[in-house]
Amino acid sequence: MIQLGSTAPDFALPAANPDVDERGSDEKRRLADYDDADVLVVVFMCNHCPYVKHVEDELLQVARDYAGRSVQFVGICSNNAETHPQDSFENMAERALEKDYPFPYLRDESQEVASDYGAVCTPDFFVYNDERRLVYRGRFDESRPNQGPPTGEDLRQAIDDLLEEGRVFGEQYPSVGCNIKWKPGMEPA
Repeated sequence: MIQLGSTAPDFALPAANPDVDERGSDEKRRLADYDDADVLVVVFMCNHCPYVKHVEDELLQVARDYAGRSVQFVGICSNNAETHPQDSFENMAERALEKDYPFPYLRDESQEVASDYGAVCTPDFFVYNDERRLVYRGRFDESRPNQGPPTGEDLRQAIDDLLEEGRVFGEQYPSVGCNIKWKPGMEPA
């Protein structure tokens, strides 16, 4: 696992929902595009995972709740679309439109970004401060599919701590979900 305090790895990825930030569909989104945000939340997610589906609506609500508070969310799908076609770029675009994602939903076709971040599952949450140092890596909340409604309590608390106190307090629990669907040769060691 990537260590707290680590610098956010750079990325340059296409957005499945380019209209969300009014930028051209051919223009890749980069880490530096979000320099103005005091908090950056990077979520490794996908379309097919039951854990992502379980938290999806509440995740979108959390992102909307923090809009205007200098918090930027970015969703990244790194799954192998050959083995999981539900997670293809086209299906990502359909999902983002259907659910009205309030943040960019990016495609990591090479899976290098997931590897650089040390992402292991979907959903996997990474919260960075204004210096793009990792301050939180963990779960959305303690709920699971068919085991309580999602609240986003853990993620909300981390964001609130960072906005109000400049650091994250409390225990951090690892994310739980489906493993990232790696292409042959890309699996983490």
